[in-house]
Amino acid sequence: MIPIEQFKIVVEFAPLVSVDLIAKYQNKILLGRRVNSPAKDFYFTTGSIIRKNETIKQAQNRVAKDELGIELKIEPLFLGVFEHFYNDSIFENISTHYLNIGYLLELDDKLDNIPKEQHSEYRWFDIDELLKSSEVHNYVKDYFKKV
Repeated sequence: MIPIEQFKIVVEFAPLVSVDLIAKYQNKILLGRRVNSPAKDFYFTTGSIIRKNETIKQAQNRVAKDELGIELKIEPLFLGVFEHFYNDSIFENISTHYLNIGYLLELDDKLDNIPKEQHSEYRWFDIDELLKSSEVHNYVKDYFKKV
C-alpha cells in the first residue's frame, strides 16, 4: 500500500479510480453506514480504490473478501463508470474525486458476519426505499438510475 503522506498528495492532485460492488439478494440491496470520509455516516455500497498493478478483477475479489466476507463465485454485472466529487476526504481541507466503476453482484445467499471495518452497520434496502432515504448517499442512488 502507498504510504499515507504520498496518498495524501494523490488525493489532493488526482482522481482516484475505484470499484464498487452493489450486493443484491432477493431484490434487496446491501448498504453499509460509512465510518470514514468521504460520505461518512451515509449508507453506501462496498468498494475500494484500485491499487497500483491490481487488475479490476483482483480489486473486485479483494472488496468481496474484505468488505463482504465472501469469495466471488460469479462475475459481477458491469453497470458503468460514475464520477463522484466530495468536498472532503480522509485528509483535512482536501476534496476527493473518484472515477468509480460500478458492478452489480447478484448473491445466491444472504450474507452473515459482514466485516465492519469500513461500515459500522449494514442494512438491506428495497430499491424504492433507498431512492427515497435521506440516509442513503445520492451517489448510491445514481446506480439505480441505470438498473
